[in-house]
Amino acid sequence: MDVEGILGAMTLEQKCALLSGGKPFSTRAFPSLGVPSLEFSDGPHGLRHQSSGADNLGLGTSDPATCFPTAVTVAQTWDTDLAEKIGEALAEEAASMGVNVVLGPGLNIKRNPLCGRNFEYFSEDPLVSGRMAAAYVRGIQSRGLGACPKHLAANSQETRRQSSDSVVDERTLREVYLAGFEECVRNSHPMAIMSSYNMVNGTYASENRHLLRDVLRDEWGFGGAVVTDWGASNDHPAGVSAGCTIEMPAPNDCSIRELVIAVRTGRVSEADLDDRVREALALILRTDRAKAGYHGGYDADAHHRLARRAAEEGIVLLKNDAPADAWEKGAPAAEGAGGAASGRVAPRTSPLLPLVPHTKVALVGDFAQAPRYQGAGSSLVSATRVESLLDVMRADDRLDLVGYEPGFERSGRANPQRAAAAVELARRAEVVLLCLGLDESREVEGLDRTNIRVSSNQISLLRAVFAANPNVVVLLSAGSCVEVPWQTHAPAILYLALGGQAGASAALEVVTGAVSPCGRLAETWPVRLEDVPSFGNFPSLQRTAEYREGPYVGYRYYQTAHVPVAYPFGYGLGYTRFEYSDLVASKDEASFVVTNVGRREGTDVAQVYVGLPGAAVFAPKVQLRGWARVSLAPGESRRVTVPLGPRAFQYFNVETNAWETEGGSYLVSVGASAADLRLQAEVEVAGSGAPNPYAGLRLPVYQSGRVADVDDAQFSALLGRAIPSPRIPIDANLTLRDLTKSRSPVMWAAGKVADAYCGRQLARDSFDPNVAFAYNMPLRALPKMGLPVTKAAIDALVLEARGGWVVGAAIALARRKRWPLGACLYLAAAAEVGGLVANGALEALLERQSGEG
Repeated sequence: MDVEGILGAMTLEQKCALLSGGKPFSTRAFPSLGVPSLEFSDGPHGLRHQSSGADNLGLGTSDPATCFPTAVTVAQTWDTDLAEKIGEALAEEAASMGVNVVLGPGLNIKRNPLCGRNFEYFSEDPLVSGRMAAAYVRGIQSRGLGACPKHLAANSQETRRQSSDSVVDERTLREVYLAGFEECVRNSHPMAIMSSYNMVNGTYASENRHLLRDVLRDEWGFGGAVVTDWGASNDHPAGVSAGCTIEMPAPNDCSIRELVIAVRTGRVSEADLDDRVREALALILRTDRAKAGYHGGYDADAHHRLARRAAEEGIVLLKNDAPADAWEKGAPAAEGAGGAASGRVAPRTSPLLPLVPHTKVALVGDFAQAPRYQGAGSSLVSATRVESLLDVMRADDRLDLVGYEPGFERSGRANPQRAAAAVELARRAEVVLLCLGLDESREVEGLDRTNIRVSSNQISLLRAVFAANPNVVVLLSAGSCVEVPWQTHAPAILYLALGGQAGASAALEVVTGAVSPCGRLAETWPVRLEDVPSFGNFPSLQRTAEYREGPYVGYRYYQTAHVPVAYPFGYGLGYTRFEYSDLVASKDEASFVVTNVGRREGTDVAQVYVGLPGAAVFAPKVQLRGWARVSLAPGESRRVTVPLGPRAFQYFNVETNAWETEGGSYLVSVGASAADLRLQAEVEVAGSGAPNPYAGLRLPVYQSGRVADVDDAQFSALLGRAIPSPRIPIDANLTLRDLTKSRSPVMWAAGKVADAYCGRQLARDSFDPNVAFAYNMPLRALPKMGLPVTKAAIDALVLEARGGWVVGAAIALARRKRWPLGACLYLAAAAEVGGLVANGALEALLERQSGEG
């Protein structure tokens, strides 16, 4: 039967059951109707599929799969064709494992470098995020399977992520936090979208009609299924009405009964229910046909080579000065030399990298032997193989390896013996390859970072090694930016990001010069964490996360407010140099010539930015509107054309609720980064005649872009409403980390135990992401995660948190009124038992209707 035929044959209970997960990573099957189960799998950079014994978080043992570089690394390639090939490879592996829908890619905006999940996201810029995500989706869906971009929307912190309210003005929401999703939806037509855990302006994303209906479906034309993040569903009937299709993972039958009752009482219309069922059936049937038609495995060696290519292209050369013994004051700079804020004098000879054949190299750093190649959490891949730099260097004869020393404890503990051995080894070499980075516990789903520093024991080792041998190349492994005050002790720095299972051989190819580095940063590296505009309120420990900086995120802030940075957005060096010339710009496109003026072949990422000087409607000074990735031989020139289009000159007007254009003479700029704009042309653009939505408002910080300290009055004016209370209410969304805010001594004590346990876990060398997930999980998520707990039991826990059983009992006893306490206990217990019995009856009914019982 087709979708409509199946829909017409389904009972109300079956329809409602289809819209909730049946197992941790799959929907319910209805054999009598010809409806198979749909299988999801985590997969932003590799399949996280559990063929047996799947758990709700997907953090148990999973099947071997290719671990491609994470999104931070792939974004630095700025190569959408490569991203599409990775998507195709992910689809092949998914099909071979019986997976229908790949949960990814992740394209949330990197609002602040402390976000513990930034390694899974592409960029601080929505255009980069949207285009890279769209490429992944096209690749995955080219094989007939479904992609599920995530997490819609404004999901920028891990702290209290399941009960946090992102308070953001509509213009910023549209221009920054939704723009990447819009780009992805309009240009790749994903079959599914995952909603985020958090609230957006007071309403949970999974039941936010404005997001899921007004914008996603009605404005962007999305016709696929919306899937909740695992355990994110708050009010399932409200979600179905708002446009959410499937709640996951495997909520107990309370959700199904709740939806059945909501339809019977008219709270949810049958039309809305049928629309959601159509979306689910279309996704299931379409992807099942594609999955059934796939009879092959996949070429693991070919996928490993593709992973290495992605890692090679994603490596960013941050700094490349000359060897320490070759400095001469006043000498001209060599090709590729320098580095933002390096503070060194110009080199006399060529830069330190690439290393010449048979350079005597000391390999130092724990990461050289045990690589840091992916992040922790639901995206953790059981790789088909993992390279280490130590192994690939031992097997390669281009460099002469004089020895290896771990040098430091990756957990941060001091180890003088390891450091001394590394320093002694450095003295015997011509060049030191020093592998530094962030350990696994620093970047983990469910927790945000506390700083952006490399551990002090690693920096102490760097200084000691530099004193013994100043020819140091730092190979940095991290899923997001770090502070680099230590760069004066490193003539060369290669940012490997998180390079996946083949990252080690990719690093060696770049170090030896077999591959010329061409990666460009997709996020700004600040000088200090304190320079980030959201520094004062990130992560929020309160109910609300206030996006006070408005549209000034990342380079939009630094370039407008003239705040110095360590390395700007779009930055990256190579082993050759490029020049731009002959810019011709219009409102439709920018055309210019790129020339390789060096002596080596190389690839450049020429970026196009647009801004309106003196704009009446405040806006960032420059905004990325396109780029061209160009590979050229030495001396070769090529004219490239970058399309612009109307959106390049538009802003979202909160008064007209539409995209509008302010008329004026725009500057179209071409450069090698947001801070290195070398060509400019004026383009006259006619306005749309819309009124200034901020006329009459006092918004000096937003006019200037200096938004590091926004007062309540201006943020309220930007929002167009009062700032909501940040107080954490004692209700079903109280998290484990919030229990100390309850009025119950018992739950307060439980909260203290949870705080201490989580703190001890964080101090361990290895960190269990399940702990982070549970620590931020609200009470109402317990049944949503499949635990045999009813809503009545959650209500009882909330009553306890409010003091209803302990403090309330004391008051009742003092007044000689014992019955309220007893009534609460008996009613809660009876409701729990009754709910479990009702769930069992519903399950039996579904089995009979499906022909299974």
